[in-house]
Amino acid sequence: MEKRHIAFAGVSVAMVLLTAACGSSKDNSAGSANVQPAGGSQTVGAGASASAGAGAVAGATGGYEAGGDTGAAAGGEAGRTGPAKQLAVKEDAKLGKFVTDSKGWTLYRFDEDTPKPAKSNCNDDCATKWPAVPADDAAATTGIEADKLGSVTRSDGTKQLTLAGWPVYRFAGDAKPGDTKGQGVGGTWNALAPDGKPAGKTAAADDSLQLMVNNNAELGKIIVDGKGMTVYRFDKDSAWPMKTGCLGACLDTWKPVKAVDTTKVAGLDAAKVTSFKRPDGTKQAAFDCWLLYTFTGDKKPGDINGQGVKGTWFAVTDKGKKAGQ
Repeated sequence: MEKRHIAFAGVSVAMVLLTAACGSSKDNSAGSANVQPAGGSQTVGAGASASAGAGAVAGATGGYEAGGDTGAAAGGEAGRTGPAKQLAVKEDAKLGKFVTDSKGWTLYRFDEDTPKPAKSNCNDDCATKWPAVPADDAAATTGIEADKLGSVTRSDGTKQLTLAGWPVYRFAGDAKPGDTKGQGVGGTWNALAPDGKPAGKTAAADDSLQLMVNNNAELGKIIVDGKGMTVYRFDKDSAWPMKTGCLGACLDTWKPVKAVDTTKVAGLDAAKVTSFKRPDGTKQAAFDCWLLYTFTGDKKPGDINGQGVKGTWFAVTDKGKKAGQ
């Protein structure tokens, strides 16, 4: 009996190692079967919840920093509402350059939003803690390019200011102009740098995202590429073993997403972003072991014309699942 227990334990350990392999491998080769999770990506994905998106929920709804001021004092609620008017660029040792409104209130951006197309994903309770800055009566200043200012229509129909496509917010936890208590909240909120990138320690990361999550009105949270184009997965591909079923003429319609820098993803678990070496030697991005493609039938960011094509092509959710299923 003891020998049987030992043998069973050995099999369990082997299964665990195989299950973890795909997520830890950054470059999987075509036809390679020893780097994939036993049971396919459905097994891995079902238990995965610690993603960038999960952290964003904490940032959006988790309140203020420990000991933080709710903002009732020194300027009060009225100081954090209304148009931004003449923007200003401030600088300090911690954050470097960051943007404020005309009264000196720090302006922020949310990683769960998208810039291409511009879309705010902070509503309801989140919008109470992170008031949207109205789009009207905003003007650039020295250090901010005027053509980077824009607007986006929120779910309630109001217009919100955008900078380089990113919706702009204030933070209810900032007690007075100049406060930056919203910096780093939930790992997803950052003061705005003048070019729309996150200020502070994350500012070194290039904001030209290669994969991110868009909240599609029909399909919910789906993955898009850096240009905002929907990405898809193919039922005739395989996550176990990891291989492609899209070859030849298929590639005229479905374009493999090039391997991405995992520091340039937002809203999804970067640990699940891997690359796959195709038969022609090029490297293709994969998420949760499923290869990613764009569809030539999509003409603009937000299009989902590839959804359900031939019953085998589907947009990819932020968890790696087939959208709409």
